Amino acid sequence: MRFATYSSEGAVFYGAVADGGMIALDGDFPGWPTLLDAVRAGGLEALGVAAEGRAVTHAEFEYEMVLPNASRLLCIGVNFPGRDSEYRDRSARAKYMSLFPRFASSFTGHNRPLVRPPESHTLDYEGEVAIVIGREGRRIAQADAYRHITAVTLCNEGTIRDWVRHAMFNVTQGKNWDRSGSLGPWLVPLTDARQLDGARIITRVNGEIRQNDTLDRMVFPIHRQVEYISTFMTLRPGDVIITGTPTGAGGRFDPPRYLAPGDIVEVEVEGIGVLRNCVEDESV
Repeated sequence: MRFATYSSEGAVFYGAVADGGMIALDGDFPGWPTLLDAVRAGGLEALGVAAEGRAVTHAEFEYEMVLPNASRLLCIGVNFPGRDSEYRDRSARAKYMSLFPRFASSFTGHNRPLVRPPESHTLDYEGEVAIVIGREGRRIAQADAYRHITAVTLCNEGTIRDWVRHAMFNVTQGKNWDRSGSLGPWLVPLTDARQLDGARIITRVNGEIRQNDTLDRMVFPIHRQVEYISTFMTLRPGDVIITGTPTGAGGRFDPPRYLAPGDIVEVEVEGIGVLRNCVEDESV
């Protein structure tokens, strides 16, 4: 079962993805007005039960960012072999993971355009898997980490490259341009560790494979991410961790291969799906 936030005829809904459209579920759960509320209530299983045998309610729709009101999104930087070498100012692998925040306003939904701003044409792609916390925890042991994850989704962690270099030890401003990245298309409940362990992530630009790696090669695996982050902050249902991107981002080619209007970027992980976005210039 897959769950998405979507819009149809000027209204926003959430529900289950079905053949031929969407099954709206928000009306069945007035106490959970958004998909994030359902996640925070531990309600994904109940959503699945409610969707069983139901007919499609919306055949015409557009995907929204899957959790548009998420308040805490943390990203892991430089987390695959070879990524260190892409940063010329890094001479050794870090002992601890690099973290930075993103805000929901910096993401759009599946099949919607990534926006290139007029201030910089260095819009880049970063294909990643994102995990959604479903159970609160502090100082979570690695062995227990997956028990705190309720769902997985995909992310194109779009980046304005030259803005990540505006200040020392700070990439936040290059990572938070409005609608520069995407998150979705949907949430897939985590029911088996094999959905993450060894999963292959592929990023394509205009059909050309640019990134291709497996999650078991992460420098800091997902269970370590959960352990480390929960050491300094209580992880709460609805928190999103964006787990890191493989080598092959456009900015690391010589010359760089940044995104331009008309480009199509796809992030794919078997068992989760494909997140697809075009690129357009911001209207100002």
